[in-house]
Amino acid sequence: MYRAFYSLSQDPFTKDIRPQYHFPSRGFKEALARIRYLIETRGIGVILGEPGCGKTYALRSVAESLNPSLYRTAYLSLSTGTTMDMYRAIAAGLGEEPRFRKVDLFGQIQKAVGHLYYDKKITPVFIMDEMHIARSEFLLDLAMIFNFSMDSKNPFVLILSGLPFFQSRLRLNQAQPLAQRIIVQYKFEPLDKDEVKGYLDHRLRLVGAVTPIFTDQAIEAIASHTGGWPRLINNLASTALLYGAQLKKNPIDEDIIRMAAEETSL
Repeated sequence: MYRAFYSLSQDPFTKDIRPQYHFPSRGFKEALARIRYLIETRGIGVILGEPGCGKTYALRSVAESLNPSLYRTAYLSLSTGTTMDMYRAIAAGLGEEPRFRKVDLFGQIQKAVGHLYYDKKITPVFIMDEMHIARSEFLLDLAMIFNFSMDSKNPFVLILSGLPFFQSRLRLNQAQPLAQRIIVQYKFEPLDKDEVKGYLDHRLRLVGAVTPIFTDQAIEAIASHTGGWPRLINNLASTALLYGAQLKKNPIDEDIIRMAAEETSL
Protein backbone atom coordinates (compact mmCIF):
# COMPACT_ATOMS: atom_id res chain seq x y z
CA MET A 1 0.00 0.00 0.00
CA TYR A 2 2.69 2.51 0.98
CA ARG A 3 4.73 1.83 -2.17
CA ALA A 4 2.13 3.56 -4.35
CA PHE A 5 1.70 6.45 -1.91
CA TYR A 6 5.44 7.15 -1.76
CA SER A 7 6.11 6.20 -5.42
CA LEU A 8 8.45 3.33 -4.57
CA SER A 9 9.12 0.41 -6.90
CA GLN A 10 9.39 -2.12 -4.04
CA ASP A 11 9.89 -2.47 -0.31
CA PRO A 12 13.02 -0.41 0.48
CA PHE A 13 13.80 -2.23 3.70
CA THR A 14 13.53 -5.86 2.67
CA LYS A 15 16.33 -8.18 3.75
CA ASP A 16 16.43 -9.63 0.24
CA ILE A 17 18.93 -7.16 -1.16
CA ARG A 18 21.95 -8.09 -3.22
CA PRO A 19 25.29 -7.56 -1.44
CA GLN A 20 26.47 -5.10 -4.09
CA TYR A 21 23.62 -2.78 -3.10
CA HIS A 22 24.33 -2.88 0.62
CA PHE A 23 24.96 0.45 2.33
CA PRO A 24 28.74 0.97 2.55
CA SER A 25 29.01 2.01 6.19
CA ARG A 26 32.42 2.39 7.80
CA GLY A 27 31.93 -0.87 9.67
CA PHE A 28 30.85 -2.72 6.54
CA LYS A 29 33.88 -1.51 4.58
CA GLU A 30 36.21 -2.37 7.44
CA ALA A 31 34.75 -5.86 7.69
CA LEU A 32 35.20 -6.39 3.96
CA ALA A 33 38.82 -5.28 4.22
CA ARG A 34 39.50 -7.72 7.08
CA ILE A 35 37.81 -10.63 5.31
CA ARG A 36 39.67 -9.95 2.06
CA TYR A 37 42.95 -9.79 3.95
CA LEU A 38 42.15 -13.14 5.55
CA ILE A 39 41.40 -14.69 2.18
CA GLU A 40 44.64 -13.36 0.71
CA THR A 41 46.79 -14.61 3.61
CA ARG A 42 44.70 -17.74 4.37
CA GLY A 43 43.97 -19.04 7.84
CA ILE A 44 41.31 -18.57 10.50
CA GLY A 45 39.29 -15.43 11.20
CA VAL A 46 36.36 -14.39 13.37
CA ILE A 47 33.54 -11.96 12.49
CA LEU A 48 31.29 -10.91 15.37
CA GLY A 49 28.15 -8.81 15.62
CA GLU A 50 24.61 -8.52 16.91
CA PRO A 51 21.75 -10.03 14.86
CA GLY A 52 21.06 -7.96 11.76
CA CYS A 53 24.28 -5.93 11.99
CA GLY A 54 25.49 -6.84 8.49
CA LYS A 55 27.68 -9.91 9.10
CA THR A 56 25.89 -12.06 6.56
CA TYR A 57 25.87 -9.33 3.92
CA ALA A 58 29.60 -8.79 4.33
CA LEU A 59 30.36 -12.50 4.09
CA ARG A 60 28.07 -12.96 1.09
CA SER A 61 29.59 -9.96 -0.62
CA VAL A 62 33.11 -11.34 -0.38
CA ALA A 63 32.06 -14.92 -1.19
CA GLU A 64 30.23 -13.87 -4.35
CA SER A 65 33.24 -11.84 -5.50
CA LEU A 66 35.63 -14.83 -5.40
CA ASN A 67 36.78 -16.42 -8.64
CA PRO A 68 35.30 -19.96 -8.64
CA SER A 69 38.32 -21.25 -10.54
CA LEU A 70 40.53 -20.19 -7.61
CA TYR A 71 38.25 -20.62 -4.60
CA ARG A 72 35.68 -23.16 -3.43
CA THR A 73 33.26 -21.66 -0.91
CA ALA A 74 31.10 -23.61 1.56
CA TYR A 75 28.62 -21.85 3.86
CA LEU A 76 27.68 -23.82 6.98
CA SER A 77 25.32 -22.90 9.84
CA LEU A 78 25.51 -24.54 13.26
CA SER A 79 21.79 -23.92 13.73
CA THR A 80 20.83 -26.57 11.17
CA GLY A 81 22.09 -29.82 12.69
CA THR A 82 24.33 -31.74 15.07
CA THR A 83 28.11 -31.45 15.23
CA MET A 84 28.42 -34.65 13.19
CA ASP A 85 26.16 -33.05 10.60
CA MET A 86 28.64 -30.16 10.47
CA TYR A 87 31.60 -32.47 9.89
CA ARG A 88 29.70 -34.17 7.10
CA ALA A 89 28.74 -30.79 5.66
CA ILE A 90 32.41 -29.75 5.62
CA ALA A 91 33.28 -32.90 3.70
CA ALA A 92 30.36 -32.40 1.30
CA GLY A 93 31.42 -28.79 0.77
CA LEU A 94 34.73 -30.16 -0.47
CA GLY A 95 32.94 -32.37 -2.98
CA GLU A 96 33.38 -35.53 -0.95
CA GLU A 97 30.93 -38.29 -0.04
CA PRO A 98 31.06 -37.98 3.79
CA ARG A 99 32.28 -41.00 5.70
CA PHE A 100 30.48 -42.26 8.77
CA ARG A 101 33.03 -42.37 11.57
CA LYS A 102 34.33 -39.14 13.06
CA VAL A 103 37.99 -40.12 12.79
CA ASP A 104 37.51 -41.08 9.14
CA LEU A 105 35.73 -37.78 8.42
CA PHE A 106 38.62 -35.77 9.86
CA GLY A 107 41.15 -37.56 7.69
CA GLN A 108 38.89 -37.26 4.65
CA ILE A 109 38.51 -33.50 5.16
CA GLN A 110 42.23 -32.91 5.56
CA LYS A 111 43.05 -34.98 2.50
CA ALA A 112 40.40 -33.18 0.42
CA VAL A 113 41.67 -29.75 1.50
CA GLY A 114 45.20 -30.71 0.51
CA HIS A 115 44.03 -32.13 -2.82
CA LEU A 116 42.12 -28.97 -3.73
CA TYR A 117 44.87 -26.59 -2.71
CA TYR A 118 48.02 -28.41 -3.83
CA ASP A 119 46.78 -30.41 -6.80
CA LYS A 120 44.01 -28.23 -8.21
CA LYS A 121 45.33 -24.84 -7.00
CA ILE A 122 41.91 -24.06 -5.49
CA THR A 123 41.67 -22.57 -1.99
CA PRO A 124 38.77 -23.95 0.11
CA VAL A 125 36.87 -21.16 1.92
CA PHE A 126 34.65 -22.26 4.81
CA ILE A 127 32.16 -19.82 6.34
CA MET A 128 30.69 -21.14 9.59
CA ASP A 129 27.78 -19.15 11.01
CA GLU A 130 26.06 -19.22 14.42
CA MET A 131 29.36 -20.16 16.09
CA HIS A 132 28.15 -18.78 19.43
CA ILE A 133 26.12 -21.98 19.89
CA ALA A 134 29.08 -24.26 19.19
CA ARG A 135 29.99 -26.78 21.86
CA SER A 136 33.50 -26.68 23.32
CA GLU A 137 34.17 -30.09 21.81
CA PHE A 138 33.45 -28.70 18.35
CA LEU A 139 35.89 -25.81 18.84
CA LEU A 140 38.60 -28.27 19.83
CA ASP A 141 37.77 -30.48 16.86
CA LEU A 142 38.04 -27.54 14.45
CA ALA A 143 41.57 -26.91 15.66
CA MET A 144 42.38 -30.56 14.91
CA ILE A 145 40.65 -30.70 11.53
CA PHE A 146 42.34 -27.55 10.29
CA ASN A 147 45.76 -28.36 11.69
CA PHE A 148 48.19 -28.30 8.80
CA SER A 149 51.26 -27.60 10.94
CA MET A 150 53.60 -29.35 8.50
CA ASP A 151 52.69 -26.85 5.77
CA SER A 152 54.47 -23.50 5.52
CA LYS A 153 51.16 -21.79 4.71
CA ASN A 154 47.54 -22.57 5.48
CA PRO A 155 45.87 -24.30 2.50
CA PHE A 156 42.40 -23.02 3.49
CA VAL A 157 40.35 -20.08 4.77
CA LEU A 158 38.05 -20.60 7.76
CA ILE A 159 35.71 -17.76 8.78
CA LEU A 160 33.84 -18.17 12.06
CA SER A 161 30.84 -15.87 12.46
CA GLY A 162 28.60 -15.36 15.46
CA LEU A 163 27.23 -13.15 18.22
CA PRO A 164 29.68 -11.09 20.30
CA PHE A 165 29.70 -13.49 23.27
CA PHE A 166 31.43 -16.06 21.06
CA GLN A 167 34.54 -14.04 21.85
CA SER A 168 34.28 -15.08 25.51
CA ARG A 169 33.93 -18.71 24.43
CA LEU A 170 37.25 -18.43 22.65
CA ARG A 171 38.93 -17.46 25.93
CA LEU A 172 38.10 -20.80 27.53
CA ASN A 173 40.91 -23.31 27.94
CA GLN A 174 39.26 -25.83 25.61
CA ALA A 175 39.19 -23.26 22.82
CA GLN A 176 42.82 -22.15 23.09
CA PRO A 177 44.16 -24.46 20.35
CA LEU A 178 41.75 -22.74 17.98
CA ALA A 179 41.89 -19.21 19.43
CA GLN A 180 45.68 -19.04 19.21
CA ARG A 181 45.51 -19.58 15.45
CA ILE A 182 43.07 -16.74 14.71
CA ILE A 183 44.77 -14.11 12.58
CA VAL A 184 41.84 -11.77 11.91
CA GLN A 185 39.02 -10.69 14.22
CA TYR A 186 36.40 -8.01 13.67
CA LYS A 187 33.32 -6.93 15.62
CA PHE A 188 30.51 -4.95 13.97
CA GLU A 189 29.35 -1.78 15.73
CA PRO A 190 25.99 -0.01 15.20
CA LEU A 191 25.58 2.83 12.70
CA ASP A 192 26.05 6.33 14.10
CA LYS A 193 23.41 9.04 13.56
CA ASP A 194 24.93 10.29 10.31
CA GLU A 195 25.15 6.73 8.98
CA VAL A 196 21.52 6.06 9.91
CA LYS A 197 20.52 8.99 7.70
CA GLY A 198 22.81 7.75 4.92
CA TYR A 199 21.43 4.22 5.28
CA LEU A 200 17.81 5.35 5.00
CA ASP A 201 18.54 7.60 2.02
CA HIS A 202 20.50 4.82 0.32
CA ARG A 203 17.78 2.20 0.70
CA LEU A 204 15.06 4.61 -0.44
CA ARG A 205 17.00 5.74 -3.51
CA LEU A 206 17.44 2.12 -4.56
CA VAL A 207 13.68 1.81 -4.97
CA GLY A 208 13.07 5.11 -6.72
CA ALA A 209 12.59 7.74 -4.01
CA VAL A 210 13.47 11.18 -5.40
CA THR A 211 12.53 13.38 -2.43
CA PRO A 212 13.12 12.87 1.33
CA ILE A 213 10.47 10.65 2.91
CA PHE A 214 11.64 11.03 6.52
CA THR A 215 12.18 14.40 8.20
CA ASP A 216 15.46 15.03 10.01
CA GLN A 217 13.63 14.74 13.32
CA ALA A 218 12.15 11.41 12.21
CA ILE A 219 15.60 10.12 11.31
CA GLU A 220 16.94 11.15 14.71
CA ALA A 221 14.05 9.29 16.32
CA ILE A 222 14.78 6.18 14.26
CA ALA A 223 18.44 6.30 15.31
CA SER A 224 17.43 6.69 18.95
CA HIS A 225 14.85 3.88 19.00
CA THR A 226 17.01 1.36 17.10
CA GLY A 227 20.44 2.13 18.50
CA GLY A 228 21.73 2.17 14.92
CA TRP A 229 21.28 -1.56 14.24
CA PRO A 230 20.29 -2.10 10.57
CA ARG A 231 17.72 -4.85 11.11
CA LEU A 232 15.87 -2.77 13.71
CA ILE A 233 16.05 0.24 11.41
CA ASN A 234 14.46 -1.83 8.64
CA ASN A 235 11.63 -3.00 10.90
CA LEU A 236 10.88 0.44 12.32
CA ALA A 237 11.14 2.27 8.98
CA SER A 238 8.86 -0.26 7.24
CA THR A 239 6.23 0.10 9.94
CA ALA A 240 6.54 3.89 9.78
CA LEU A 241 5.91 3.79 6.03
CA LEU A 242 2.70 1.85 6.65
CA TYR A 243 1.50 4.37 9.22
CA GLY A 244 2.60 7.26 7.04
CA ALA A 245 0.62 6.01 4.05
CA GLN A 246 -2.47 5.34 6.17
CA LEU A 247 -2.35 8.86 7.61
CA LYS A 248 -1.29 10.51 4.32
CA LYS A 249 1.95 11.80 5.84
CA ASN A 250 4.69 12.80 3.43
CA PRO A 251 7.28 13.35 4.69
CA ILE A 252 7.06 11.15 7.77
CA ASP A 253 7.65 13.00 11.04
CA GLU A 254 8.74 11.94 14.51
CA ASP A 255 5.14 11.38 15.64
CA ILE A 256 4.78 8.61 13.04
CA ILE A 257 8.06 7.11 14.22
CA ARG A 258 6.78 7.11 17.80
CA MET A 259 3.62 5.26 16.73
CA ALA A 260 5.67 2.73 14.74
CA ALA A 261 8.09 2.26 17.64
CA GLU A 262 5.22 1.42 19.97
CA GLU A 263 3.97 -1.23 17.55
CA THR A 264 7.42 -2.78 17.07
CA SER A 265 8.30 -2.55 20.79
CA LEU A 266 11.34 -0.36 20.14
